[in-house]
Amino acid sequence: MLVKIILAMTAFAANSLLCRLALKMLHMDAVTFGSLRLLSGGVALFLLLQLPGIRKKPEYNLLNAALLALYVFAFSLAYMSLTTAAGALLLFGTVQVVMTFWGLLRGERLTWLKSTGMLAAMGGLALLLLPGVGHPSGKASLLMMLSGAAWAVYCITGKRVRDPAAATAGNFMLAVPIALVVFAVSDMPIRGDLFGVLLAIISGALMSGAAYLLWYSLLPKLSPTTASTLQLSVPCLAAMGGLLLMGEAIDGRMLLAIVITLSGIGLVIVADKRRASSLSTHQ
Repeated sequence: MLVKIILAMTAFAANSLLCRLALKMLHMDAVTFGSLRLLSGGVALFLLLQLPGIRKKPEYNLLNAALLALYVFAFSLAYMSLTTAAGALLLFGTVQVVMTFWGLLRGERLTWLKSTGMLAAMGGLALLLLPGVGHPSGKASLLMMLSGAAWAVYCITGKRVRDPAAATAGNFMLAVPIALVVFAVSDMPIRGDLFGVLLAIISGALMSGAAYLLWYSLLPKLSPTTASTLQLSVPCLAAMGGLLLMGEAIDGRMLLAIVITLSGIGLVIVADKRRASSLSTHQ
């Protein structure tokens, strides 16, 4: 399970890097990138369901498809104006708040170990991101918070799916018509080159379609607070990816923030394992 979590979080971080590279380097505009991301994800998952031994029909859910499309487009549009640090803080901070609040409403209890881990993860993330936030655009900030809320609800509804492959495929396929409508009514100048198309396809087919399928298979096994806290690792992974792929510097403060955040996530995982062990002992 740990390997699957690492793969999913790495893919989420890769999506941030791919989107940044496409938009900031002017390889593609935000609406076209989001549309191609959803389209390539839908095509890849549809083909997956046709493979021998898997053959099944997609499960369509209009709410989840709309949430997926809202997340993708709001994410891309927000990153046109936000710095990477501000965007990541707004996105995953919103996810953390929404999913934790939902977990508490559903009666989830926070042990001292899990609470400490969550606070450490948030503190490390703040240490990593807050010094570089500056004064982000109000409109872009709202868009990123909207994206985070959509993704949080998408994760919450994902805990109820019975077939992750069929559900994820259906969500992407149903999001494609929404993407086409957004693309058609958008007044944003269309811009794109071959490299931008390649980035969007990789982001959609592999880092979104395949990774979201994997994440949907994990969600039923995770509590809302654990699922949200795990995703706080994404900005840290993105920072390391930026160092390796884009030559972005990582100073001592950033390294310390990464260690604190990942340590906090580790405490949350340990707390969940203890709870699971305790429940199995009492049964």
